[in-house]
Amino acid sequence: MQPPKPIIRPDRGLLDGLRAIGTAKLSSVIHRMGYDNVFIEGPTRTHTAGISLAGPALTLQFMPKRRDIYGDDEYANPEAQLHRHVLYQVEPGDFVVVDARGSMTAGVFGEMMLAYFKGRGGAGMVIDGCIRDYPNISKLDIPLWVRGFTPNFHTQTGMMPFAVNVPISCGGVFVQPGDIIVADDDGAIAVPAVAAKELLKKGSVWHEWEDYSRIRLLEGGDLRRYYPLADDARAEFEAWKAAQAASRS
Repeated sequence: MQPPKPIIRPDRGLLDGLRAIGTAKLSSVIHRMGYDNVFIEGPTRTHTAGISLAGPALTLQFMPKRRDIYGDDEYANPEAQLHRHVLYQVEPGDFVVVDARGSMTAGVFGEMMLAYFKGRGGAGMVIDGCIRDYPNISKLDIPLWVRGFTPNFHTQTGMMPFAVNVPISCGGVFVQPGDIIVADDDGAIAVPAVAAKELLKKGSVWHEWEDYSRIRLLEGGDLRRYYPLADDARAEFEAWKAAQAASRS
């Protein structure tokens, strides 16, 4: 096989900024930028609540199994197993994103593969399908967004890994290698790499005025004035923002 194409990894500051804003605000802001479908539907978190991550996507695509392409003995030639090759590309902070066709019977990765993923510094995985060995995987403390669990390995059923670092559909979302995954308790979204800087800029403004609005609403402020922030409340918001900046200097 040809080596998978490498991805371009974004600046850490960009990733940290998107992670801090969170999926709920980002999905709203990017919708206003014309991207209607970024939420990866189906996979949910398996780990303890409160984890928020952002990182570039490495992709793995599954297809229906066909004998002339993928034989019966998966260990006859381990290096022919393409789900290994996506893991070989992992660098610290990366996400592995898998189009497993929504299968609830095929385990994409098990304990050994995920131990390797953690050892390489992977941030997390988003899988439109299942994993196996969950009693042991749960001890590895890897953030995972998946559809469920199964005892089956993937080629025990009707699927085979087919391509690495190609565009995929994951949970109904188009994901290109190098797109940015932001994932938290609300789920995972795929941010097109070309839109990430603009999204951070616009999302940061939204995030800031929401902080102000939350304060005013908790004080009993008028919802019609503070959410969304009304034009005639902008001056007081700017004054609050200036006071916050002065207090930090």
